[in-house]
Amino acid sequence: MPFRPTSLLACALAAALATPLALAAPPPKPPVVHVDPEAAKIPADRVRKTIDDYKAWLDSAEARDAAPAIVTAVIVDDKVVYERAIGYANAKTKEPATPETVFRLASLSKAFATGVTAVLVKDGFLSWDTKLADTLPYFKLKDAQAGEQATVRDILGQRLGLPRNTYDAMLEADAPYEELVRKLDEVDLSCKVGACYGYQNVAFSMIGDVIYATTGDYFFRQVERRIFAPLGMTTASYGRDALEASKSWARPHRGAPHNWIPYEPNDAYYRVAPAAGVNASLRDMEQWLMAQMGGRPDVLPTPLLDVLHAPGVPTPGEEHSQPWRRARVTDAHYALGWRLFRYANEDLVYHAGAVSGYRTMIGFFPKYHAGVVTMWNAAAPIPAGLMPMVFDDLLGLPHVDWAGVEGSVHAAPVAKAPAKSKTKAAPAKKKATTTKSKKKK
Repeated sequence: MPFRPTSLLACALAAALATPLALAAPPPKPPVVHVDPEAAKIPADRVRKTIDDYKAWLDSAEARDAAPAIVTAVIVDDKVVYERAIGYANAKTKEPATPETVFRLASLSKAFATGVTAVLVKDGFLSWDTKLADTLPYFKLKDAQAGEQATVRDILGQRLGLPRNTYDAMLEADAPYEELVRKLDEVDLSCKVGACYGYQNVAFSMIGDVIYATTGDYFFRQVERRIFAPLGMTTASYGRDALEASKSWARPHRGAPHNWIPYEPNDAYYRVAPAAGVNASLRDMEQWLMAQMGGRPDVLPTPLLDVLHAPGVPTPGEEHSQPWRRARVTDAHYALGWRLFRYANEDLVYHAGAVSGYRTMIGFFPKYHAGVVTMWNAAAPIPAGLMPMVFDDLLGLPHVDWAGVEGSVHAAPVAKAPAKSKTKAAPAKKKATTTKSKKKK
């Protein structure tokens, strides 16, 4: 009997008319931390107080010459409620830093790699479960079976099973990235793929090769076309040449307060562009932060953000690495290019970055649609304590001088952490062990 498609269509229509209309069951949701900003608001007077306090703290940091330059912004409900640039892009020439001055982002670059991957997953070029071995002919691990099972999600979620910062030292000694990724099969694994946290730069950057293999286009061009351009990140770029071609760019500095000395940028981590290759200004990062908080669904729709920000492998060591974390953070996971902390019983999406002469931090509370970004151009400690002070103010927590900017300009001890609350949020249901990363966060 010949196949007749019209008969099948007729049967389907008849069945639909013969049965009552019913709503389909919604698909199960992933662990979601991105929340509609209308669900909770930070009181306007608290936002104003936070801005006033932040101005005073930055005034003190500037008086102390805490870094050659500090640029920072606070965003609430898709609006830049405070923006400031202090100090010098180049302390030798006294070129001032501005919101348009370009900085190296270091490991804040990782979120751009995961963001563009999410867009490509949405568009059908690959999936989070695409196997590396099926895409990259060179990819192998010492445990051959584990290597066959490793996926895109494993490298972007820092759970490939390798010891932390594998081959970073060789990268810093000028070994080529292409050589290092072909030597991963010489490294003893710390655990099975997917079972533990091990922060990576070299292995993470294989996502660039995956994107080239699945799209036929270079990784950085995909980011420029799908992220930078639609978000209006007009000064964002990849690589040292692009950094130095910027109209204004922050030189890295060494030295100490009142004696900052600029020097040439180091190329090493530009060779792992997905992990640490982005350059951007504060104005660029304001747009990026708004998009990550759900303000640009045309570029990063909420379902993608829910996946990017969902808790992955546990990282309990991150709860204790700094005084503010010991006091405020009660749960920590790595997501996809982001860290997820439970900060004073609120979800905080966060990441920090560090390469020679540059430090960066970004963090936001999805529930309140509020976040902060800060960048500076030296390995100086004071600016790192400012962001948690802003977080505390936004949440109405007791004040602690995490940055050590209060009191005498000549003696600025960081306040001791208050006793940590014994109330601990229930951790996400993931089985893993952890190792703590010390380099290039």
